[in-house]
Amino acid sequence: MAAVNKQTGNAYENLANAIIVQAAEDYRAALKKIKAHPKNKDVINEALRIERFFRSGWYQSLTSVDGECLIRRLQAEIRSS
Repeated sequence: MAAVNKQTGNAYENLANAIIVQAAEDYRAALKKIKAHPKNKDVINEALRIERFFRSGWYQSLTSVDGECLIRRLQAEIRSS
């Protein structure tokens, strides 16, 4: 029975990680679009929506990674590219 719980735990952890990775990829893409087109309100709204996710209780339940820190690191990555 313990092996089943361990596998189930890994599946949930893998899903949580996949959600966060996808959000980070989406945020990175939005930031690149904003860099190219700073007045594009749709892309700005998309970036803000993803930032709200990184600050949400749901995000905090998925990971122990600080959402504000992740936002800053992704922004710095795009600024330097």
